[in-house]
Amino acid sequence: MKHYDVIIVGGGMVGQALALSLAKQSFSIAIIEPNDPNPTLSDEFHTRVSAITPKSKQLLTDLGVWENIKRKQAFSATEVWDQNSHGNLKFDTENESFDHLGHIIENDAIQSALYRSLQATQVTFINAKVVDLTKQDDGYQVQLDNQTTIDCQLLVGADGARSKVREITGITTTDTDYQQKAIVCNIKAKKNFSNTTWQRFLSNSIVALLPLGECEASIVWSAENTLADELMQLSTKEFAQRLSAGVEYRFGEFEVVSEIQAFPLIERSAQTYVKEQLALVGDAAHNIHPLAGQGVNLGFADVIELSKQLDSDKSKLGDYGVLRKYARARRLDNELMAKTMTGLNWIYKENNEPLRWLRGFGMNVINENSTLKSFFQKHAIGKS
Repeated sequence: MKHYDVIIVGGGMVGQALALSLAKQSFSIAIIEPNDPNPTLSDEFHTRVSAITPKSKQLLTDLGVWENIKRKQAFSATEVWDQNSHGNLKFDTENESFDHLGHIIENDAIQSALYRSLQATQVTFINAKVVDLTKQDDGYQVQLDNQTTIDCQLLVGADGARSKVREITGITTTDTDYQQKAIVCNIKAKKNFSNTTWQRFLSNSIVALLPLGECEASIVWSAENTLADELMQLSTKEFAQRLSAGVEYRFGEFEVVSEIQAFPLIERSAQTYVKEQLALVGDAAHNIHPLAGQGVNLGFADVIELSKQLDSDKSKLGDYGVLRKYARARRLDNELMAKTMTGLNWIYKENNEPLRWLRGFGMNVINENSTLKSFFQKHAIGKS
């Protein structure tokens, strides 16, 4: 039976980033991933993108990955405006000590760059699915669907929102079904997005525009299930017209240039991130509303913290006390972000007159107070 120090189940962005980070500590590592861990990049932009914060950029830089990411679009401002109030809010880098609020990057581009960096390490990729996990005195035994069994001292679940590791090991979750879907696609516009991400709060949905270039963007349209199903029935041209109207034709008429997809929105938090010789990271531990585009950034923050704890304490790998330090450090930040997104989603769904006024008033107070605005944006990008 093949033995590894660490087995990571899940070869997405967070799993590969953790493997690369731990490889620098000379652990023997295997990544179990049933899908292709090295996505092929085409000339066309992929529809699944992330707003990478400076903190996540620093991690990818430290791992030697950042310069190898082929396509990345910096943005220096974020503008939010509300259909049902007088509120307007703009975050930017003016009077700040940083050049960008972040970068919009295709998930596949990040994962491909991570994979290439991992080829220079001894990390082993195993193309298989986990069938079963058995707790042993000194770690976990992992049974795979290719009829092989391997074991490790530390098992990490980085296998997403429907984590098999979490399920088999009996870790329960607290779930909030928003009864919404996120619709994603790429669009071209007549006017420049001005290196700015844009969000419009409508009566029954939220539209986010994430620039991929001067006049091309990825969109995330979060809508109640009924509306989302209606939008998904539209022709590409009709959808583009509804989207253009939704943001007041600020960028002219849109053209949809990719497949339109939708997926359900569920906030999910694992009751515990760790057990003896077991840790969960990324969406396996916490899955939040995409309102602020923070999902993968929280996962990368997990990578930073878990790597730090394992490096700072050289006691038995997988020691529960060490893993609990990781869990304590990350849970508050993750749950604060999750509850903030849930709260914001509720606030912008409610459209009675007093709340509309209060919402607009609050946005304008923040917008006109440079100290308050600086505090919020530094926290959002991980510089607080």
